[in-house]
Amino acid sequence: MIAIVDCNSFYCSCERLFRPDLEHKPVVVLSNNDGCIISRSDEAKALGVGMAGPYFKAKPIIEANNVEVFSSNYNLYGDLSWRVMETLRIMFGKDRVEVYSVDECFINLDMIPADEMQDVAVQIKITVEQWTGIKVSVGIAPTKVLAKVANRLSKKNKQVTQCVMVLDNKNKIEKALQQTSIDAVWGVGFSYSEKLKHHGINTAFDLSIKNTNWANKHLGGIVGIRLLQELKGIPSIQMKDELVCKKVIMTTRMFGHSVTDIQSIKEAVATYTARAAEKLRRQYSAAKMIGVFIVAKQENHNVTYNRGATISSYTTLPIATSLTNLLIKPALELVERLFEEGTIYKKAGVTLSDIVPDTSIQGNLFLPESDNKGRLLMNTMDNINFSQRNDILKFASSGTTRDWKMQQKFHSPKYTSRWEDLCMVK
Repeated sequence: MIAIVDCNSFYCSCERLFRPDLEHKPVVVLSNNDGCIISRSDEAKALGVGMAGPYFKAKPIIEANNVEVFSSNYNLYGDLSWRVMETLRIMFGKDRVEVYSVDECFINLDMIPADEMQDVAVQIKITVEQWTGIKVSVGIAPTKVLAKVANRLSKKNKQVTQCVMVLDNKNKIEKALQQTSIDAVWGVGFSYSEKLKHHGINTAFDLSIKNTNWANKHLGGIVGIRLLQELKGIPSIQMKDELVCKKVIMTTRMFGHSVTDIQSIKEAVATYTARAAEKLRRQYSAAKMIGVFIVAKQENHNVTYNRGATISSYTTLPIATSLTNLLIKPALELVERLFEEGTIYKKAGVTLSDIVPDTSIQGNLFLPESDNKGRLLMNTMDNINFSQRNDILKFASSGTTRDWKMQQKFHSPKYTSRWEDLCMVK
């Protein structure tokens, strides 16, 4: 059996944890640059606040109902996510827990007797909530896809299910699949859901009674067959080991306001490159390739909200490196290649790829010894920045005023990672 543990309205729950006065009150959390709504409490959902919609469109409802608004605080969310996942690792062992996202993880429960599944699910919920303060939902079923179905239904009627559902027999599974629309099935996107509805498949149960030949023809081959088998209760999507080293590292942000000058874009790209390089060094890796992209502001907003034109380019480095200065230089050269005078830009980003272990990098015998100590300098900068925060040491190309920085008008304190932001108990 497989369990999935899902944090309820995770970002809102993190904010409420240190603001108990917001319990049972409507709360929303905004995306980078305070653009869109990315998390809503149940109370906000009941008021009609939509998910992933622009903040300005929901503002009348929010202001009329005194909804509490927060800018995204990823330092806080990341730390609390780690605490939830670590609690589950302590309970079941590291090898049995697969972190799927910041607020979800799968747990292999094969060692638990079948008649104890309900008790185990309840114990997971109680323990996580007591140890971390974050409310969770637990779904247990024979496969990952069915566990996702159970978890989703457990949150549909919380008063009855108490956010716990176990699908441990055929009747329960069939009933759950009949209550799940096809577009709510994990792994079925919008395009496929429309295609399946055209074939008369409106629920997960309708799909589960199809055969593998049909899935092979209409659901994309082996991927569709695996999905169908999972719905039938046959495990086909295996538990995965934790990804220790990323194969691609990307850093990107929206600008706080529209940008038209190349200097501001260069400062932003230099800053993003420095952050990406820190992540690279944290996993003891180096990159052979760097890419830069900038996104133009969409001019026509009459019909839909499009991302705007994205232009990008990349370059291959002479040798793999994790040194910030050696990465910033080609990144800024790419900006000069991409920038067009007169265009309004709203976003930029940096991608590091072709990543290798930094132990494979050799020093250059033809350079003086001081020039081969770049990694020591970077480690020193990283340690100082980590202890002092706020990029106290940075390269001049990153700028000093950073007027282009994204807006975060409703940012909460970093309660768990800043001494100055610790809660005051009176």
